[in-house]
Formats: sequence, structure tokens, C-alpha cells
Amino acid sequence: MAAHSGRNWAGLMFLCLLFVSVAASSNVEDQVGGFFKSGHTNNWAVLVCTSRFWFNYRHIANTLSVYRSVKRLGIPDSQIILMLADDMACNPRNPRPATVFNNANQHINVYGDNVEVDYRGYEVTVENFIRVLTGRLPPSTPRSKRLLTDDRSNVLVYMTGHGGEGFLKFQDAEEISNVELADAFQQMWQKNRYHEILFMIDTCQAVSMYHKFYSPNVIGIGSAQVGEDSLSHHVDPSIGVYIIDRYTYYLLEFLETVTPDSKKTLADLFRVCPKRVCVSTPGVRTDLFTRDPNTVLITDFFGSVRNVEITTETITLKRNDTAQSCSGSSCPGSRRGKRMKKLAYANQFPVEAAYEEEVTKPQWHFPMYFVAALSVFFITVVSAFRI
Repeated sequence: MAAHSGRNWAGLMFLCLLFVSVAASSNVEDQVGGFFKSGHTNNWAVLVCTSRFWFNYRHIANTLSVYRSVKRLGIPDSQIILMLADDMACNPRNPRPATVFNNANQHINVYGDNVEVDYRGYEVTVENFIRVLTGRLPPSTPRSKRLLTDDRSNVLVYMTGHGGEGFLKFQDAEEISNVELADAFQQMWQKNRYHEILFMIDTCQAVSMYHKFYSPNVIGIGSAQVGEDSLSHHVDPSIGVYIIDRYTYYLLEFLETVTPDSKKTLADLFRVCPKRVCVSTPGVRTDLFTRDPNTVLITDFFGSVRNVEITTETITLKRNDTAQSCSGSSCPGSRRGKRMKKLAYANQFPVEAAYEEEVTKPQWHFPMYFVAALSVFFITVVSAFRI
């Protein structure tokens, strides 16, 4: 009886351990599935201010506010394309040089100490913006000015400036239409240049800029409906102009509460500026987006969480053919037995060498008899003229 009872207990313990191991395995699989559910492995940001001139100070502050937030949440400068149409920090009218504030109380200098502007001044054009998105840049374009995304990249595109129904002005000289912007995103999709895009725009009649979108995995947010103006927030008396727009002001206020491990979602982002504080009515377009915004983390676009994928496949690396077929002195380029000349940096301005060359150069002189004869000739000529 005792032996039978012991076997029962042993069987029961085995079943309990099996159940715990299965539950633990399921939990691990759920965690791994949750870790990769976003489907992206890298984050990029394209931040564009399209306005020039001192009275548009607030548009520079808008863009730099978002720039500061994405850097704080982990996106490095190497993966941020910052386009500023003017340099307010160095403007002669700025009473606080090298600073840009988005609040009259000067709580945050959004210009910072290490801002890296990729396109500035007259480089901020519709052509350059579309070329950055589509990757159609000249070969001489430096890496820092390229959007080097792939099909696993989540891209945040933020734009601010003066606009109207279906267009956004660039420096009061040209404009980009909502059709051109939609076509640029479609080119990105066809060329596998993004996984998901979060498009945000703070301008008058902003929602009209995403009405023509037709590419998958794009979500759009605008600060004002068609027929509405996107209003400024407050004036800084010391500089005499508005320093930030309402929508971006409350967006920054929200982002200041977000940390890299935050669980806040896009649904929370949609509510940052209700009509009672924005005065305008922000809009959102989610029909092209395949995921539920209530489950999409803010850091999927504003942060830089690097997911790592583990593969069970074995990869065999082939040895170099040259290394297999040669050995010792038979290898090409071998210097065995040869004494190599000592290398040194060349003198960039070899004054001493030039002087030594001048000194050692053989000097040619007239023969002494020629000099004596020439002297006698001159004395004879002078004497003849005197006579």
C-alpha cells in the first residue's frame, strides 16, 4: 500500500512539474511574440521646418522641440534628418544668442549644445525633401544627409510651417501638395524604405495634407481641420513674437512624460491637444494603418528600441581561397626575407630640404680671365669717349 501511494505522489509531482514547464514555456513565447510584434528593428525621424524670417520663430521652436524629444528617447543624430529653413539661434534679433526657447519662462533651450542640422537655409526645398524620402540623391551626398531606411524601419515625419488646403509652403517661394507627398510615400513603400510611417503636421488646415495618402502602414495626425487655422500658443515679450504653436506645445508637454520604457500608446498621443486647449480641431487618419493604435507604443516611433532576432539556422562561413592555397613566402604580397623601408609622414612644408637642395646645387661663375678682359674693354671705351 505504501509503495502504491508513493507511486501516486510521484506521478502527481511529475504532472505538476510538466504543467509548470509548459506554462513557463508559453509565457516565454508570449513575451518573445510581444517583443517582436511591432515588426521593426530601427527608428528614423525626418523633422522639417519650412518657414523663414524672424516672425516665424515659432516654427523653428516647433521642430526643435520634437528633435529634442526624439533624441532624449533614444534616436541618435545619425538617424535624424533635421531640416531648418532659418537659423533663429544666430539671428541678430535674438537677445539670447545660440538659444531657442519654446516657453516664455525659458524652461527648455530646445536648440541645445549639440544640435546637428542636416539641411539649413535655402537647402530646405521641396525637391530636397522628396529626394531625402525617396533616396534619389546625388552620389556625392554625404551619409549624414541620407535617409538610410529599409523595410524594417519605422519613420516619424514631422512638418510645420504655413499651409492651406492641400499644400504646405516652403520658404514663401514654393509649395508641396498633398498629392506629391502621397506619391513620395508610395515610392518609399515600393522601394522597401519603411515598415510604418507616423506623419505629423502642425499647420493651418493640416489634415488636408494626408487626405491623398494611399500607401499601407501610414498613420496621419494633423493639428487643424480643413477650414481651420492652427494657432500660436503665447508670446515672449523679450523677443516680441510668438514662440510655439499650440498643438506642438501640448505635444511636447506630453512627450516630456514619456520614458524609453513607457507603455503609453498612440491612442494617448491622439488626445494630447483637445479642442478646448488647441482651439483648432486636431485630426487623425488610421485606415491605412494595420495595427490597433491602442496597442502601438509611443516609443515605436519616438524612441529607438533595437529588437534582436535570433535564428536557429547554421551559417557556414567559407574560408578565403587565397588563404587555403598559399603559405609562407608563396602567398602573393609576401615580404618575408625583404627588409621594408621605414615609413614616415612627409613634411607638409619642406623648407629645410629646399634650403639644402639650394646649397648643394652646383654654382656656375664667369671665368676670371673673362671678367678681367671685360673690365679692360669697359675702361678703354670710357677713355675713348673722354678723348
